[in-house]
Amino acid sequence: MRPNQFSILPLVVKNLLIINGLCFLASAVMESRGWFDMNETFGLFYPASPHFKSYQLVTHLFMHGSMTHLLFNMFSLWMFGNTLENYWGPKRFLIYYMVTGLGAAFLHLGVNWYEISHLQEQVSNYVSNPTFENFRVFINQQGKYADNTLIQQFTEAWYQQKQNPEYIANSKQIAEMLVQAKMNVPVVGASGAVFGLLLGFGMLFPNTELIMLFFPFPIKAKYFVFFYGAAELYQGISNNPSDNVAHFAHLGGMLFGFILIKIWNKSNRKNFY
Repeated sequence: MRPNQFSILPLVVKNLLIINGLCFLASAVMESRGWFDMNETFGLFYPASPHFKSYQLVTHLFMHGSMTHLLFNMFSLWMFGNTLENYWGPKRFLIYYMVTGLGAAFLHLGVNWYEISHLQEQVSNYVSNPTFENFRVFINQQGKYADNTLIQQFTEAWYQQKQNPEYIANSKQIAEMLVQAKMNVPVVGASGAVFGLLLGFGMLFPNTELIMLFFPFPIKAKYFVFFYGAAELYQGISNNPSDNVAHFAHLGGMLFGFILIKIWNKSNRKNFY
């Protein structure tokens, strides 16, 4: 059922804002006192990681890495979520929010699986022929995951003693450690679900004009969604060494949002979106 009147802070959006705020506050207090790192427990890890727990598929949506991260996501949740919840009603809105959040996690894990499988193959190839030249090629292939001062120092030291068996043994350990390092990076934040809300807003209200702080000119929602999605795809493929954003999680939220809206629209031919 849709609500009878518009609310600037509808039920589900209000409770999501409160829960996210409380989780961030609890995390900050516990971390500052050295008690407990909530992001390490409730953030989403790769399934093969020893830190992975199934509940993380949901709990990571309520964890955030910084105040800026939290504020950006909560502002977007309020900005797009209140319109969608007023249009759909609380039940459908909550279903949409959770489906897009989970969809974001699944696509992110799928991309991680591909990257880690490829990395494990590269590690296997290197371990079978561990020379200095092959190690340097292997490290260059890893991009941001091997962008580490200690690895650079190790490589420079090995260059002086290329036949030293100790360096060869250590290089194998470093190669295998890179796999573990990639598995043990948690993902936190509601960004995947928020991007789902952005996609939903763009599909339901495509001609609504938006003005963003970083783009202070009116732009229709449908164009904003398209260009933002294209930018996320480009950044995800680019794999910038200094970038720690899960771009494919954002795209997963948009993808699952698109699919869900299309499924819902099959039974509602009065509207086309």
